[in-house]
Amino acid sequence: MPKYITFFSYTREAAQSMIAKPSDRVAAAGALVDSSGGKLEAFYWMQGDHDGFLIGTYPDGIAAAALATAAGATGAICNLETHEIFDRDAQAKIMKAAKAAQKAYKPPTA
Repeated sequence: MPKYITFFSYTREAAQSMIAKPSDRVAAAGALVDSSGGKLEAFYWMQGDHDGFLIGTYPDGIAAAALATAAGATGAICNLETHEIFDRDAQAKIMKAAKAAQKAYKPPTA
């Protein structure tokens, strides 16, 4: 199954609620991922432009987009970014396909 990384941030209200009433956000994220037919592989908090990220496998991009849409629709999550990620084997296949595509493409500067 394809693997995706989703970066997210909590709204100020959501952060205040988590401080006042802590809950297991990993379990909540896992349940959300499971609902789309996926599997949660990692969930991390971080500092910077986003509050955290999760890595999950999903049946397809539609399932990954549905997860982000569902979480974002709650109003508690913002700054969502979901990207498909590729392992070492896929990267080699991407470069091989890019080489073939490059031969067929004529850039506007040609």
